Amino acid sequence: MIDAPPISLKLDSTAGEYQPGQRLSGHFLVEGAVPWPVRSAELSILWYTAGQGEEDFAVHHFERFVDEPGRPLDLRLPRRFATTLPPSPLSYDGRIVKVCWCVRLRVFPQQGPELLRETAFRLGHVPPPTPE
Repeated sequence: MIDAPPISLKLDSTAGEYQPGQRLSGHFLVEGAVPWPVRSAELSILWYTAGQGEEDFAVHHFERFVDEPGRPLDLRLPRRFATTLPPSPLSYDGRIVKVCWCVRLRVFPQQGPELLRETAFRLGHVPPPTPE
């Protein structure tokens, strides 16, 4: 089995906070001197809830990259992504529930388990709940 090389997933803005309707962009790549045999990779921009109760989850943007005969998937080359962010749901850090946004990259190697990388960001500015 081949050891997985480091995976880089970066947003173009280092602020980490975006407003609804703003463009989120970035890139990802697999670091290394030789190609790493990969079947496919999936990039998602999504939100999910965490906390008490049922978890909710939705994908806002999705891209799939596939290794094809005659067109091998070489993830050493930076892959750009971009999307316009929706009006909601806004990021929220409540006492009972949190709404979290992230860019998620799943890489499916030809051998071994899938690899997952995430970069969190905030959508909008909702003040934290006031103390009771």
